[in-house]
Amino acid sequence: MRPQTLGEVLGQSHLTADGAPLQAMVAEGRLQSIIFWGPPGVGKTTLARILAEAGSFAFAQLSAVTAGLKDVRSAMASGTTSQPMVLFLDEIHRFNKAQQDALLPAMEDGSVVLIGATTENPSFEINNAVLSRARVFVLKPLVAESIMALLQTAVADQSRGLAGRITVAEDQMQRIAAAADGDARRGLHLLDALAAHLAAQGRASAESKDLDQVTAGGMRRFDKQGEDFYNQISALHKAVRGSDPDGALYWLMRMLDGGCDPLYVGRRLLRMAFEDVGNADPRALGLCNDACAAYERLGSPEGELALAQAAVYMASVPKSNAVYAASKAVAKAIKATGSLEVPKHIRNAPTKLMKDLDYGKGYRYDPDEAGGHAGGQTYLPDELHGQQFYAPTDQGLEQRIAERLARLRGASNA
Repeated sequence: MRPQTLGEVLGQSHLTADGAPLQAMVAEGRLQSIIFWGPPGVGKTTLARILAEAGSFAFAQLSAVTAGLKDVRSAMASGTTSQPMVLFLDEIHRFNKAQQDALLPAMEDGSVVLIGATTENPSFEINNAVLSRARVFVLKPLVAESIMALLQTAVADQSRGLAGRITVAEDQMQRIAAAADGDARRGLHLLDALAAHLAAQGRASAESKDLDQVTAGGMRRFDKQGEDFYNQISALHKAVRGSDPDGALYWLMRMLDGGCDPLYVGRRLLRMAFEDVGNADPRALGLCNDACAAYERLGSPEGELALAQAAVYMASVPKSNAVYAASKAVAKAIKATGSLEVPKHIRNAPTKLMKDLDYGKGYRYDPDEAGGHAGGQTYLPDELHGQQFYAPTDQGLEQRIAERLARLRGASNA
């Protein structure tokens, strides 16, 4: 069912429509090196084949998973500057720096047009030298309507498809398209599995129970440690920071649904508790700790609800990054000022020698002072006297903290 022309390619109209980049290349009879970046099953290999055939280029296909430099050099040997060939390198991100660099001479002299396909972010996985000689095109996950169209074509196609073998109602086709989750290859595999299942039962018409069996166990796109992984944890963090409990809960459950380690999510929630919520609601840190402990005790799926509770709570309460900002400011000051001495009046003096050297001299014990505060006493190194790093916000509990500190600082300056 692989498309044979750009017009048959589904879901990538931003690249294949009239006037779009790939259509323009075909119309002008030229082809340059390309990196196709997108999730599985969206047409990267198909587009490479169509472009090569449209320009009557010799075509070689390799997978970086199994191919080595010897295979690459052998494939590239057939290309010349007058008759370049297309080398399609699937999973190009699997090649290390040295292997990717081996592609450069042929790309540079024009004997090879490289078309690389990757599911990973080229910014991180492809050498800058390769990227500078290629255009990066982003392919989108297929929407359900596009996969539906492909499945309907497959069921009706007389020469390549399943015409006359199975009957699938529209709502059943919609279930397969949804289970494919943007992946045309997965959709076709599910349809093929349904056909095999029905054939084994001696039937041609699909029933709901057949769809239950064929689509069971599907998972949404996640790709641990890949682009989707980092995009989704970023979305969770920003939803919490942006006080959107619905968004926070959605992305948390998406990550768990995709197979993410729940305790990884728990550790990230802990980070959000002291980076984004802070002293606006110090209870958030304890709740996140408790949620992680609850998950460790209960496991999945019950323990996941504790993580969900923590995420929703943090998204709903006031936020403050004042402590986070203050800690960074202090770290910067330490680097700038070096190892400043501890003022003598706040040093400990457990020996006579230390007392003779004025350690602790003049120190005032706060609980003995009026109001429990020794106004005017300093605690920073002398060189940083008067410096204020922590600036509480007016959010949540931190508003009261700000009021108290303002009162104490005012009394100290009086």
